[in-house]
Amino acid sequence: METTIMPAAFLHTPFDNATLAIMFMTISLAYVIFSIAGFGTALVAGPVLVNYMPLSQAIPLLVLLDCVAAFGKLTRSHKHVVRIELARLLPFMAIGSVAGIAVLLHTKSDVLMLSMGCFVTLYALYMLTKPIRTSYIPAAWAMPLGLGGGLFGALFGSGGFLYAIYLNGRTSTKEEASSTQSTLIGISTLVRITMLAIAGAYADFTLVVTAAYLLPALLLGLWVGEHISFKMSRNMFTKLINIIILVSGITLVCRAYFSIN
Repeated sequence: METTIMPAAFLHTPFDNATLAIMFMTISLAYVIFSIAGFGTALVAGPVLVNYMPLSQAIPLLVLLDCVAAFGKLTRSHKHVVRIELARLLPFMAIGSVAGIAVLLHTKSDVLMLSMGCFVTLYALYMLTKPIRTSYIPAAWAMPLGLGGGLFGALFGSGGFLYAIYLNGRTSTKEEASSTQSTLIGISTLVRITMLAIAGAYADFTLVVTAAYLLPALLLGLWVGEHISFKMSRNMFTKLINIIILVSGITLVCRAYFSIN
């Protein structure tokens, strides 16, 4: 019986050392944000990665890394997950994801992206300019924000900010908000990895190898983010989340504008 040995070429990425260094720093920064907020990697890393690989490869790469990060974080903070809020969001997230795929396949999403970007930007500006105080939003908001998160996650790879709006208004500690957010992202990425694998996105083994090369950057980012988050007050955490949401909204508006024009 012959033994098939994987060629050495499959164990190397198609990127030179300088490019890998840039990607390493970018992924580290992205997962500092992810460790603190539970989302934001596409916002930070996406614009950089598309300079070195097609979007059709950048998104599957980030989905792989997000899955590892979400479940890695969950193993250390699972006791903070608010299961009732998770149960409220998950069904709507699933429906939104299916709707997002349908929209992606059958319609143009530029106007939808622009509308959501404007809404999110205005919401974040309002939250940043009003006095920070502990306030709760009704549980009924799980439906529109869960649907929107699933929809925008499927369409643009960046729906986490909508879960953050909901969880920041429903949980009492930053640990609960971040851990529940990470669980949602983990479940979402598992679904997306399955869909991408069926579509053949991981047929090119160099993409998986690149993800493996970037794992140390991911771990470094999570470690730094955890140490920063540990020293944050609830008010500071809320302000940072709203800043990230604001940047997410502006990014969506810009992407929609350039796509339309």
